[in-house]
Amino acid sequence: GMDQNGVRNYFYETVKNFTHEITIMNDVKGHSNIVSYEDHRIVERTDGFGWYIFIRMELLTPISRQYENLQSVSEEDVVRLGCDLCKALEDCQKFGIIHRDIKPQNMLISMDGKVKVADFGIARAVSSQTMNAATVVGSVHYISPEQARGGYSDERSDLYSLGITMFEMVTGH
Repeated sequence: GMDQNGVRNYFYETVKNFTHEITIMNDVKGHSNIVSYEDHRIVERTDGFGWYIFIRMELLTPISRQYENLQSVSEEDVVRLGCDLCKALEDCQKFGIIHRDIKPQNMLISMDGKVKVADFGIARAVSSQTMNAATVVGSVHYISPEQARGGYSDERSDLYSLGITMFEMVTGH
């Protein structure tokens, strides 16, 4: 139901969101437990509305492929995964970044077995202006109470989500 200008603006906002994520990935580039971003290219389509977004990054395996289901994660693996994820969150904190969507779907495993955090699409820099969200964002099963209320979030929100994720891995549900 949008006119051509509305459609173009919609796609432009989507490109801006991806660009925001790419900027964050570039900021934390080189940290061993965060997906390694190499470069990107954004090309406006000539055959209609929209853009092509190409991101070059390391090849990783989704955690869901590594473990057929969360019940198959050994206690030793849970501890190792938890340590890797804590390192990733510590690196984010050094850059003042709150991920806001820590969950198994945003965890990938490298060829050498390290767990890496991905998907910085809703991440935000820590500040009083950006963290009091007008809308609730995040995944309902992993979101912290303060995020669910649309309140101020900080690095503790990511730790809460990590705790839920680790609990899920230990219990299998």
